[in-house]
Amino acid sequence: MLGVVPAEKAFDYIEFEVIFLLVSMMIISHSLGNSGFFRWLSIEITRLTKGNLKLLLFALGVITAVSSAFLDNVTTIVIMFPITVKIAESLQINPTPFLISEILFSNIGGTATLVGDPPNLIIGAEANLSFLEFLTVLGPIVILIFILSFIALIFMFRKELRLNHELEEKALQMNTTGAIRDKRLVIISLIILTGVIIGFILHAFLETEAFAIAFTGAALLLMFEDPSEAIKSVHWTTIIFFIGLFIIIGGLMETGVIAIIADKILQYTEGSEELTSLFIIWGIGLLSGFVDNIPYATTLVPVVENFRDTLNIYPLWWSLSLGICLGGNLTILGASANIIASQMAEKSGYNLSFFKFMKYSSVIVLISLIVSTLYIFLRFYV
Repeated sequence: MLGVVPAEKAFDYIEFEVIFLLVSMMIISHSLGNSGFFRWLSIEITRLTKGNLKLLLFALGVITAVSSAFLDNVTTIVIMFPITVKIAESLQINPTPFLISEILFSNIGGTATLVGDPPNLIIGAEANLSFLEFLTVLGPIVILIFILSFIALIFMFRKELRLNHELEEKALQMNTTGAIRDKRLVIISLIILTGVIIGFILHAFLETEAFAIAFTGAALLLMFEDPSEAIKSVHWTTIIFFIGLFIIIGGLMETGVIAIIADKILQYTEGSEELTSLFIIWGIGLLSGFVDNIPYATTLVPVVENFRDTLNIYPLWWSLSLGICLGGNLTILGASANIIASQMAEKSGYNLSFFKFMKYSSVIVLISLIVSTLYIFLRFYV
């Protein structure tokens, strides 16, 4: 029976571990980006690829995916997009294939770890899944999806990525002078980030929560950075958005709405774990392409938790992560990183419309969800 939740209980629903982890990783990413490290790395890779656009697409894709796995994908896009546009303008090529690919790779790479994509933070907090669990369970399948997606993108963009010997000379003329703004900050940021990542991997053995490790790393960085600038770099609208969502979903749980949704899903799947996994990967995955995956994940995590008395929910957490994170690639509306990327592309004078993006993203999402389905069933149900 539905009811009303007292206002004083609102703070009980906020997952402060997620909030502290997000804020801390945003501060760490800001320091690394502010130091000029990503700009230097991208220019260096452009020189090494010598104007081969397919290799350049692969290299920028790897940087984006790996960065998104250990930093949040919104920050990765904010860092990578201006760099990519500048590289494209220097080589006098169309940046659109690279920009679209980076959006897709940011969401693919972010799926691999606890901290890479906001939905994983929410899932990890509720299911008590560690950084190492995410990396070991989802890391291998994410690498496979990355490779298959790269092959598909090379085929789809084959006309724009033709070899041009003039580009080799332009690429070799690019230099990294001035790319690094603060060498000292680069070294410190990389050392602290490495320490935080090691801490994430070992946090179960250290008996320390992931948010405490990230918070410690961010606090150390603030000793070498201007704290006011670092604090300003935090996406506070996103943080407030999260807090509001946690309160709303808590209310839905208390009033029985979540239980009703869970019961309806069980009716459709007839209590079958396999069908429930399939429903989560495809039904929820495709819908996440049209709804920002942060509120979507916040709504669905308690639904999966509600299955605990009926089903083995461990495989369902991984189905939910793969469905929501990879399905978010379907449209510009599917993830916060996609929306920000579209806005940044427009400001730079490049049209990244809803249907233009979906022309390529739909193929990648189809590949991603097929591979994810096979992986979940082979790993957990065979």
